[in-house]
Amino acid sequence: MTKRRARARSIIPSLFTIMNLFSGFVAMKTAMIDGDFVSAGWFVVMGGIFDMLDGLMARLTRSSSEFGVELDSLADIVTFGVAPSAIVYKAFFYQLSGIGLILAALPAMLGAIRLARFNVQLVGFDKDYFRGLPIPSSAILIVSYVTFHHLALSPADRLTDPWMYVVTIGASIMMVSTVKYDTVPKPSLKQITAHPFKFGIYFAGVILAIVTRGSAIFPLFVLFVVFGIVRSIVERISRLIRERRASALLDEEALDREEESTFGI
Repeated sequence: MTKRRARARSIIPSLFTIMNLFSGFVAMKTAMIDGDFVSAGWFVVMGGIFDMLDGLMARLTRSSSEFGVELDSLADIVTFGVAPSAIVYKAFFYQLSGIGLILAALPAMLGAIRLARFNVQLVGFDKDYFRGLPIPSSAILIVSYVTFHHLALSPADRLTDPWMYVVTIGASIMMVSTVKYDTVPKPSLKQITAHPFKFGIYFAGVILAIVTRGSAIFPLFVLFVVFGIVRSIVERISRLIRERRASALLDEEALDREEESTFGI
């Protein structure tokens, strides 16, 4: 009976993962066949909600497993990799023939690399940070631009929208970068107490997105991406300064020892 209960509990988070994958499939169908990019974008966002819920349910039911991790990655590459690629291809890159196919496929291809790297580094990785932009963040950044900005242009301007290149290529490259991005804290009293400022920012972002009916999603994710880049640059500069100071101190100590040895003869 205990094993049956454990198996039953493990099904619950997997159902949310499957709904994540299904949301990605519907997003692709809605974009490619119906040409409804707004609905397609919201299906990707819905997949992101299911992606958060499957992890939450796995913790609540204490049913985390390697199977769940692998299934989650397969669902993520569909919803947050292939679906955004299908959306940007149908919305813009279709007009560029072969090169358009390659550019549109970047979220899917680099997203797969991002997930593979994450899986092999899963044991022992820093729990407070991700290395590279998480694939759900990249997907929502791309589809929110298409939904709230690209589609707001006139039909003529949509055909020459330069920001489609910037957003698609930039979001894809950031996934395989080494820039550190904060993980979303687990919604528990312990985590809220430990990270009140971080929770406050996320909560304010959710409220802002709801109040603006989604139009604030893209600028919020741009700030998220830029903050990670700026923090990475500051940390690298600080590390270089510390290393140079340490090297200078070592040089001074070596010079002092040399002088003591010379004049102590």
